[in-house]
Amino acid sequence: MAVRHRSRRDPERRAAAETFPARLRKRLHRARIALRKSGVDYFRGDGSDWIALAGLLLTIPVIALGTLAMPVWFSPALLVLPIVAGGLLLRPASLLGLYAAAAGALIVESVQLGPYTEGASRVTPGIVLTVAACGFFGLVIAQFRSRVGVPWRRGGTMLFDLRERIKTQSKLPGLPPGWHREMALRPAGGQSFSGDFVVAARTSGGRTLEVVLTDVSGKGMDAGSRALLLSGAFGGLLGSLPPHAFLPAANGYLLRQDWDEGFATSIHLALDLDSGDYELLSAGHPPAVQLHAGTGRWEEKSAEGPLLGVYDGAQFDPAKGCLRPGDVLMLFTDGLVETAERDLSEGIDRLTGEADRYVAGGFHGAAWHLIEAVAKDVNDDRALLLICRDA
Repeated sequence: MAVRHRSRRDPERRAAAETFPARLRKRLHRARIALRKSGVDYFRGDGSDWIALAGLLLTIPVIALGTLAMPVWFSPALLVLPIVAGGLLLRPASLLGLYAAAAGALIVESVQLGPYTEGASRVTPGIVLTVAACGFFGLVIAQFRSRVGVPWRRGGTMLFDLRERIKTQSKLPGLPPGWHREMALRPAGGQSFSGDFVVAARTSGGRTLEVVLTDVSGKGMDAGSRALLLSGAFGGLLGSLPPHAFLPAANGYLLRQDWDEGFATSIHLALDLDSGDYELLSAGHPPAVQLHAGTGRWEEKSAEGPLLGVYDGAQFDPAKGCLRPGDVLMLFTDGLVETAERDLSEGIDRLTGEADRYVAGGFHGAAWHLIEAVAKDVNDDRALLLICRDA
């Protein structure tokens, strides 16, 4: 009986679904989905620009009618607004159609309003030149975007994604109890991109911490793209090779890129988290400094090695040490300790002098404050890495 009851209701449901309001709701739902998809594609830079073109084309007759009706309030120069917006939104081919419509509107306005010598609020040669100049620069911008292949509405998202990827790759892995690590990075000029970066990993079953701090030639935005490429490559090499083979492999990678400004400095730390023993390998990088808790003195740890990307077959000689309870190891880039006014040794002395203030209370949160105290206004990329073993 229940089956027959449901079978009698099925035709009723189908009939209700075929009513005009139901069909209208389905069509509206499909239209809303299609509009949303086209909008998402457009703002990602994947869709057509016909929506923007149609909207801008509609503004031109509105501006023209306003100019003819109330020329005191609607200047003919208002046509630069859709032209500027078109330069940011449209492809070059669509932009030419918009320019043709704007030129037609100027012609209609000049004919209807009369010669500019008869009074104000007319289409003057200056207005024509202003509109034409805005159109020219808009076309140049559109041509550049078309050649690069990245629409303006996608370019900002792409740069944000690149910045976040660099930050993600620079995150330090967690350490076992008894260890503390932190890093601070300040790009030159307050920019979002830096030529300094860190890659790190726990290797040997988590027993060893490997950290590579690299300073790419250049600074800020100029070095950001190369830093992103190198951080990805170095992150792939780290942990895949023995510590002594990392810098030679990185050097070979830079040489294969054949960049005009392709050198970099780098320092590689391999730290045994059980014993505290470590090995430092350097490629033209400033030395690390270690605080010995027993004496309260800082010691420079210098390893020998040439810059990365200079010549093939480079040799990198390690420096060894041990972090005992209470000891601190600092790795940094030259922007933190070396400027035109002071040399490297003076900068290291100033850094360790500031770091002495944190010995009694601990170095938690000290990395950012040390950069602020030592090199706040330096126009260079600055990075500082702290590895501390609790007392």
